[in-house]
Amino acid sequence: MMLARLRVSTLRQGSRLWARSMSGSGPTTKLYIGGEMRESKATKWTDVHNPATQELLTRVPESTNEEMLAAVAAAKEAFPAWSKTSILTRQQIMFRLQNLIKENMSSLAAALTKEQGKTLADAEGDVFRGLQVVEHACSITTLQLGETMPSVATDMDIQSYRIPLGVCAGITPFNFPAMIPLWMFPVALVCGNTYVLKPSERDPTVTMMLVELAEKAGVPPGVVNVIHGTKPSVDFICTDPDIRAISFVGSNHVGEHIYELGSKHGKRVQSNMGAKNHGVIMPDANKEHTLNQLVGAAFGAAGQRCMALSTAVFVGDAQQWIPDLIERAKKLKVDAGHNPGADVGPLITPQAKQRVEELVESGVKEGASLVLDGRGISVPGFEKGNFVGPTILSDVQTNMKCYTEEIFGPVLVIVHADTLDEAIKVINSNPYGNGTAIFTNSGAVARKFQTEIDVGQVGINVPIPVPLPMFSFTGSRASFRGDTNFYGRQGINFLTQVKTVTSLWRAADSLSAEKLTTMPTMR
Repeated sequence: MMLARLRVSTLRQGSRLWARSMSGSGPTTKLYIGGEMRESKATKWTDVHNPATQELLTRVPESTNEEMLAAVAAAKEAFPAWSKTSILTRQQIMFRLQNLIKENMSSLAAALTKEQGKTLADAEGDVFRGLQVVEHACSITTLQLGETMPSVATDMDIQSYRIPLGVCAGITPFNFPAMIPLWMFPVALVCGNTYVLKPSERDPTVTMMLVELAEKAGVPPGVVNVIHGTKPSVDFICTDPDIRAISFVGSNHVGEHIYELGSKHGKRVQSNMGAKNHGVIMPDANKEHTLNQLVGAAFGAAGQRCMALSTAVFVGDAQQWIPDLIERAKKLKVDAGHNPGADVGPLITPQAKQRVEELVESGVKEGASLVLDGRGISVPGFEKGNFVGPTILSDVQTNMKCYTEEIFGPVLVIVHADTLDEAIKVINSNPYGNGTAIFTNSGAVARKFQTEIDVGQVGINVPIPVPLPMFSFTGSRASFRGDTNFYGRQGINFLTQVKTVTSLWRAADSLSAEKLTTMPTMR
C-alpha cells in the first residue's frame, strides 16, 4: 500500500524532497542537505525547458558557497555513524531501494522524458540500467570481502580489508539522468561512504526523485546530499578538503578539468568522458541484424549517448549495404518522447541542435556526401522542439571536423575501408577508446579484431557493449582519466581503501618480559 502511494506522490508537486516551489519567476528546484529540502538563496539560476515544447519546467539554482559547505558538513557529520553501520544493514537498505525503483519505474521514466526528451521506452531503459547497478550493490557482502593469511610467522596473522573513504562526490551529465546517479551514490553508500551529488543543471528532477526513494529506503539524514550548479559547484567539489573522491561522467573538456584539479587537491578521480565509437561492418555479417542494430545504436536517444555508435566503417563489399541503411533510417519516427511510437526524440537544448546542424554542414563543406539530411525537420504539434532527424554523412575522411569531434546527435558518419586491417588502423588512430563493435560471422575475424583493437569495450555483433554491473565500465585512452573504473569490482575498489592489520598473539610465554630492539624478521 505504501508503495502504491509512493508511485503517485513521486510526481506530485508537493513531494517533499524534489518538489519545485513556486517563485515570482517560476518553479524552482530545491537543495537536499542533511535530510532536509532547502530553498536556495542563489542569485543565479538555470532555466530548464521541455526539449519538445520549450515549456519552462523549473529553475535550477547555482548553489551558494555556504550551501555547498553545508552539504559537505552534513556528509562529514553523518560519516562516523554511517561507516560503523553494519554491512548487513546497508545491504538491506539497498534491497529496499531497488524495490522502490522498480515500483516507481514509470514515474521516473515519465519525469525523465519530460525534462531530457528521450522516448519513454528509452527512459525506462535508462532507469533499468541504473537499477541493475543497485541490484549488484546488494552483493556488497561478497564484493567488499578482504583477505587474510594466518600464521604468516609464528603466532602472527595478517588481515587486509576494505574500509570506506569518507565523503565522496559525483557530478552527472544530462544524457542519463537516472543511470549515472545510480552508478554513483548507491555504490558509495553501500561501501559506507557519505555523498554529495551534483546532478546536471539541465535535468535534475530524476535525481531528486531517486534521493527521495533513498530516504524512504532508510538512508539516514546527511548520508546523501544534493547541490546544484555549473562550473562554480564543480570547482568547489574539486577543491573542498573534506571530499575524498570524485566520480564524473561528461564531456572531455570538463572531465579533463575535473581530473587535473581534483588530483591536484589530493582526491581520487574517475572521469568518464567523450567518445567516437566505431562499428565495423564486414561483408560476411548478417545483413538484416547488422543494419537494424546499426540504426538503433546510431540514432537511439537522438545520438546523445557516450556509447552511441556514431561512426560506421564499411569494409569492402559491405559498402553496397549503405542504401538499405538509409532506407531503414528514413523509417524512424521523430516525435516528442512521450508520444507512442516515437523512435527519436528532441535534443536537450536549442544550442545542442544548432551545434549538431553546424557539424553536419561542416562535413558537407569539407567534401562528405550528405546522403540523409535530418535538419530542418518539423514535428506537428511540437514545432518549437529541438528536433534533428536521422542524418547520414558518407565518404567521410578522418581529418574532417564531423569525424574528429563528438557530434552528440542523431548523425552517423560513414568511413570506407578496403580491409579489416585498414579498419583497425582507423579506429586505433582515433584518440578515443570508449567502445567499438564489429559485425561478422567469422570467429577468426572477430578474434583478430578484439585482440588488435585498442578500445576499452568491444562488442562482437553487439553494437553498444556496455558491461553489466558484475563487470566494470572500462572506457580507455582519451575517453577516461583515472586508475579505477565505474561499478563492478573496480567501482568497489575506487570507493574503498585497504587497511592491513598484522597481529601477534604469542601462544607461549605470553608473560615474557623479553625486549626486542631489532627489526622483526617474522620467521
